[in-house]
Amino acid sequence: MSTEIKVEEDVLSLNRKNASDNRDYFARLGVYVLNLMSGPGAGKTTLLERTAEVMGKRLRMAVIAGDLETSRDADRLAKFGVPVVQVNTKGSCHMEAHQVARVAKGFDLQNLDLLIVENVGNMVCPAEFDLGETDRVMVLSCTEGHDKPGKYPLMFRESRLLLLNKIDLLPYVYFDVNAAITDARAVNPGMEVIQVSATKGDGLPAWFDWIAQRVKQVRGR
Repeated sequence: MSTEIKVEEDVLSLNRKNASDNRDYFARLGVYVLNLMSGPGAGKTTLLERTAEVMGKRLRMAVIAGDLETSRDADRLAKFGVPVVQVNTKGSCHMEAHQVARVAKGFDLQNLDLLIVENVGNMVCPAEFDLGETDRVMVLSCTEGHDKPGKYPLMFRESRLLLLNKIDLLPYVYFDVNAAITDARAVNPGMEVIQVSATKGDGLPAWFDWIAQRVKQVRGR
């Protein structure tokens, strides 16, 4: 007699349990947790640098930077004076809830308003793993092509906000903004959209205000 073990489902079930524990824990402490997702090279780290530079003065924030190898993202963000920890997944294409739990407990969460998790750059895997976050935000750069929401729908379906990044490059690339937004809202009708340039600063005040409003809602003040 043999027994079939569905390893993938076991992994996802355990992750869901860990994510639920994380969510309860963060909610009790009133910490707004944002899971920032994108494909590689969409500009997450540059966006986070600008965010830490401005929002680090308005809110008590910390960052968990996820990547396969190196501490380069954490090194870049630490220059802005916010607590940051690098998590190396050692080949895994996503972060998991137990990793967030382990690292988050090293922060002074009772005195934190905002925790941002910079997920591994991948258009598929991160959307499959709940981290216990409050919101997911998807970053899509104009250099990646407007067809991505249709080709990789899960990440867009699971996100509250779409940040269209690198809009300063629109004159130089073939990217149909309306087509990208239409496809994204076809899989997620309630998705909010902000167009930004992390390098030039376009749209960033709207992004900062969006974060501040969500933190206020979560903390009830």
